[in-house]
Amino acid sequence: MTDLRLPLAPDLPEEQWALFLDIDGTLLEHAAHPDAVFVGDELRQLLGNIERRLDGALAFITGRSVSAVDRLFHPLKLRVAGLYGLEHRLTADGQVDTADAPADIAALADEIEAELGGRKVYVERKGPVLAIHTRAAPQLLARATQLVEQALTQLPPGYRVIAGNAGVELMPLEAVKGAAIRRFMEIQPFAARWPVFLGDDTSDENGFEAINEANGISIRVKPRGPTVANYALDDVTEAIAWLEANFGAARVS
Repeated sequence: MTDLRLPLAPDLPEEQWALFLDIDGTLLEHAAHPDAVFVGDELRQLLGNIERRLDGALAFITGRSVSAVDRLFHPLKLRVAGLYGLEHRLTADGQVDTADAPADIAALADEIEAELGGRKVYVERKGPVLAIHTRAAPQLLARATQLVEQALTQLPPGYRVIAGNAGVELMPLEAVKGAAIRRFMEIQPFAARWPVFLGDDTSDENGFEAINEANGISIRVKPRGPTVANYALDDVTEAIAWLEANFGAARVS
């Protein structure tokens, strides 16, 4: 992995691009609670313009569920890989392949919520993915991580723990953003295009690896540690400005 001294994301030449976007920390500032974020009309309009300009080759690659993404961006609907690729909507108006919550994950959520839920920690139940948000109580991140790691010894094989900037998640091994990106790249309108992925957290690193393997453009927003991304942008504001400059209506196609 490279150090933090990454070059800034470049201006892109006119090519056939396929654009993949993380949401939280990339397009939206993080909040203490996932439902506390705000999507403005300007961002919706920008994403709609980009989707049309790329002939549909735009998809969210996110830890949120597809239904949560739709509520957030309503009335805009785009292609989505939700829950790190456990859920998919391969066309903007298509059916959603959903993922159910195993009983053991639900029981674990109850246990963690009983200990931490009343202390400004939010336990988010996302089907087979369990997310513990500690942004409002950073002193409890270590304990939340300990509880989730201990749970690995009690669960069936096939789970992993991902530590993030302000929380920790437990998820199936097959929940990886790189696999979700590769799935989109096998179908139209993404196939045979150059892929671009913007993300900001540890869970995005696998996506950057997939992009790099395809000789695409991998961009980490506000990098805070080692990353395999090739480029960086300082914050959400810069990320949106870069998208506007390279894919938005302000640039002549």
